[in-house]
Amino acid sequence: MLDPNKIKSRFPIFSDSENTDLVFLDNASTTQKPDVVVEKLNDFYSRYNANVHRGIYRIGELATMEYESVRKKIAGFINAKSEKNIVFTKGTTESINLVAYSWARKNLSPGDEILVTEMEHHSNLVPWQLAAQQTGATLRYIPITEAGELDLSDLEKYLNSKTKLVAIVHQSNILGTINPVKKIIDLAHNVGAKVLIDGAQYITHASLNVDELDCDFYAFSGHKMMGPTGVGVLYAKQVLLEEMDPFLSGGDMILSVSMEKSTWNDIPYKFEAGTPNIAQVIGLGAAIQFIEDTGIDKIDEFITSLTKTAITKLQSVRGLRIYGHGPSSDSTSVISFNLADIHPHDVAQFLDMDNIAVRAGHHCTQPVMLKYNISSTVRASLYIYNTPQDIERLVGSLQKTINFMS
Repeated sequence: MLDPNKIKSRFPIFSDSENTDLVFLDNASTTQKPDVVVEKLNDFYSRYNANVHRGIYRIGELATMEYESVRKKIAGFINAKSEKNIVFTKGTTESINLVAYSWARKNLSPGDEILVTEMEHHSNLVPWQLAAQQTGATLRYIPITEAGELDLSDLEKYLNSKTKLVAIVHQSNILGTINPVKKIIDLAHNVGAKVLIDGAQYITHASLNVDELDCDFYAFSGHKMMGPTGVGVLYAKQVLLEEMDPFLSGGDMILSVSMEKSTWNDIPYKFEAGTPNIAQVIGLGAAIQFIEDTGIDKIDEFITSLTKTAITKLQSVRGLRIYGHGPSSDSTSVISFNLADIHPHDVAQFLDMDNIAVRAGHHCTQPVMLKYNISSTVRASLYIYNTPQDIERLVGSLQKTINFMS
């Protein structure tokens, strides 16, 4: 098992004088950054800050080499066939929008259907609502059960010859539910549909093999896996990237330009217009190396164990309701709950007084809120620098909040 206290010592934020007792439980929103990521960013800006793919000089070539080495590292990390499958974006949201604009608007027409789920983050719902409006396609969704799982009892009724795209979250950012995406991908391919997976929460703690999954698109963000903000990844099958039109246009995504027309660069550069987030990409490479050195399977084992401990402790709190996490559900790392008669925002403020950081709100999943007939929840999300002592402090602070409010 991992030693979270030893790992925590690698994160500069916890050494700050104001943060030595910080309990950070908002990891589903963003994770803290280890020393190697901070040092890598400083190293880039201090030693070889230059644009990539352009400069025929030493530091420009070094920046390009470092930048492109991360593309290869990511391909290996997710078991993609080639680094050509890897497109850099600024995050999961942009990755999904890239597919919505460059693939959906070209391939969807009236009568076609897009299938999503009721537990999607807004970034994997709103782009498809817009795509449906602009193409005449119909948006359908798989509902969730009271236990916080997808209702797959009659999945075939949602998948038919009209289904052209299935867009589904790998792990819910509010319920922690891990969906059986391989089963859904296989059934979708049986009817000729393409599949996009939102992997922003899942990839932070579990191993991924996109080749075995056989998904058509997979999107995730760097900042949720200890990398910098402002960088994300879209994995896509090569044949699809070849067929898709550019999402953004400008410099570096072109092959030739005249006053009358332009031709496009090879993939993946066709989708990376302008100066990219160079430092952020290089920093993401350091974060992935940190994950690999720690061991992704060890990370998954640790977080799953800590989640079980947290749920057991939280269930002892009077008037606390946890959403999802049923006895048979496959869920981890994210726990959403409410305290009876106390607004989630008030709970979060009281916890902050004890230097415990949680998220309160609808978590960009308003359809889930409607499903449970609530407006918001408190969300505690765990990562590798959280400890059993953090859970004890959370429970103690919740008890103190209840006593004060009552």
